[in-house]
Amino acid sequence: MNNKISILTMGAILATACTSSDKITYPVTERTSVCDTLWGEVVADPYRWLENDTSAATAAWVDTQNAVTNRYLNAIPFRQALRQRFDEVTRYATESMPNKENGKYYFYRNDGTQNQSVLYEKETLDSEPRLILDPNTLSEDGTVALSQVEISPDGKYLAYAISRSGSDWNEIYVMDLNTLELLPDHVQWIKFSPISWYKDGFYYSAFKPEKGKELSATNEYHTIYYHKLGTPVENDTKIYCNEEHARRYVTASVSDDKNYLIITESAGTSGVALYLQDLTVDNAPIRRIIEGYDYEYSVLGMNNDRLLIVTNDNAPNYRLISVDPKNTNRNNWKEILPEQENVLADVTVAGGKILAAYNIDVLSHLYCYTIDGEKLYEVALPAQGTLQGISAKKKENEAFYTFTSFTYPKTIYRLNVEDNTSELYYASEVDFNPADYESEQIFFTSKDGTKVPMTVTHRKGIELDGNNPTLLYGYGGFAITLNPRFIDTMIPFLEQGGIYAEVNLRGGNEYGEEWHVAGTKMQKQNVFDDFIGAAEYLIANGYTTPAKLAINGGSNGGLLVGACMTQRPDLYAVAVPQVGVLDMLRYHKFTIGWGWAGDYGTADDSQEMFRYLIGYSPLHTLKEGTTYPATLVMTADHDDRVVPAHSFKFAAQLQYCNDGTNPTLIRIDSKAGHGAGRPRHKIIDEKTDMFAFIMYNLGMNPTF
Repeated sequence: MNNKISILTMGAILATACTSSDKITYPVTERTSVCDTLWGEVVADPYRWLENDTSAATAAWVDTQNAVTNRYLNAIPFRQALRQRFDEVTRYATESMPNKENGKYYFYRNDGTQNQSVLYEKETLDSEPRLILDPNTLSEDGTVALSQVEISPDGKYLAYAISRSGSDWNEIYVMDLNTLELLPDHVQWIKFSPISWYKDGFYYSAFKPEKGKELSATNEYHTIYYHKLGTPVENDTKIYCNEEHARRYVTASVSDDKNYLIITESAGTSGVALYLQDLTVDNAPIRRIIEGYDYEYSVLGMNNDRLLIVTNDNAPNYRLISVDPKNTNRNNWKEILPEQENVLADVTVAGGKILAAYNIDVLSHLYCYTIDGEKLYEVALPAQGTLQGISAKKKENEAFYTFTSFTYPKTIYRLNVEDNTSELYYASEVDFNPADYESEQIFFTSKDGTKVPMTVTHRKGIELDGNNPTLLYGYGGFAITLNPRFIDTMIPFLEQGGIYAEVNLRGGNEYGEEWHVAGTKMQKQNVFDDFIGAAEYLIANGYTTPAKLAINGGSNGGLLVGACMTQRPDLYAVAVPQVGVLDMLRYHKFTIGWGWAGDYGTADDSQEMFRYLIGYSPLHTLKEGTTYPATLVMTADHDDRVVPAHSFKFAAQLQYCNDGTNPTLIRIDSKAGHGAGRPRHKIIDEKTDMFAFIMYNLGMNPTF
């Protein structure tokens, strides 16, 4: 068929999508004879044509699938009432932690109805705020989001990056902070890059995308540039690119004393090499000071002319070291905070002291040390939960931190580092009474005997009679820790008697690098076993039953859901994989998918790796005639991180294989991406559809 569907065929599909409400009639997705031969094995890929994100055939397929899905969702009797409840529980004012620059405070505020949060400036904490930038004015539908802002060292300019329709592609603009007028400077095709000011310009990293395939083609030759204000972008100075290896991420930042350019280079999502350039010497060479991509090295800043670096080099749980930039030999490294039993999760310098947050069984603990590493005190956090960030300056005793948990709405505290006193700075007024709910951390035994933590949240007094609708969520990858945090969009589910369970799977960073590695490459099955073990624990201990259990995860968590629903379809009633990595044989062939090989491995690595990947790849493990859970696959047309082709092909194959017992639908959002920067109205729409599907297929009868 040459990867195309005729307009007549698509018209027929659209007609069948609008038939009886008693039974879903799915679009007939064309199957082609496309195959690959990998390590001597022929692998069919009948829906390869859906990888073409710009074709008329793919667009028509998206329209017909959305028509079927919308028709199903529209028939759910409580859908509109649920949307109204989501609007109510998310309609409250929020603020971010203040960030002090040049003696002024900068922060974001949202009045509870705005699609995007607005940037403000204050002279003092008590003064009236001045509006600096309202991203809601940058588009009519709220789909342009601020992705980062950076104030110039002299306080004159604001460089800010925006993302359109959820794409990872960013554009940089520059504003005069006195007049709030835009300068002519406009830099495009930024991706995964900080903005770092130096003198009268800034450093940034960019790709040059393939024209017409900006959302799907492989991104290669990440390059660092320096842009001088007022000059044409085409004249920007090229600073660094690894010309020998096309698939490297490179980023640049200027040290806080403005003496060094710090360059990181990575081959994936973990492990970096570190370079330095002396900015006090004209045309100084760029020196590689740390080889390889085996460990993380995060430069915090300078102290006594030495670099402060957080690393897991010879410390799986991380440590803080200092390195002389003029003598970077390992023998000259000094250890400030040695590795401890628990993971060092965050480090900030404030008031000439070190604030270090540790994860102890996924819960945050904050300590203060001298700059040389002597322990001074522990900061008393409000409850058991999560420190979500610290905002501080190294020469000022004032610091801010955000605290939260599953039953503790996000709250900002002001800390006096000198005398260890905290005071409430900002608390949101959420339509939620924490006293009505409880969270309990439990530990269960996974398939291989590993103890795995999981937190279960629900209304107080719930009966463990095995009849509770339950949502199980996980991620398990890329050394990302799932800490307890308040999720306002979980309120409607919880108040209707639902249980929310979040499991801390291997592959994350909850217990350091060893925990991460235990869920990667040829050990990836551990992640799925942990998740399946969590489901079995909830069932065995009376929380729920398979008929009342839903599973959800996004991105790498979408892979998790896809793998677990194909391996144990009997264990769940509902599955919702969001923006998932679902084709494990071809994920590395799109945009920046090659960067995930450190966690996954690729089918090109070896026959053994190929066999392992195809053995759990959700797309390739679906079996005809199987009863799969009620499934809502969720993706978006501007997702250029995990391209929507993953979800398209998986949904088509699932509809082909499913025995028809349960609904198999796909929801494809428009003008949206992987999730970041999504406007409020789209978040409400997405959560409404997701929870309407979950609650309906769990047999819930919500009353709002």
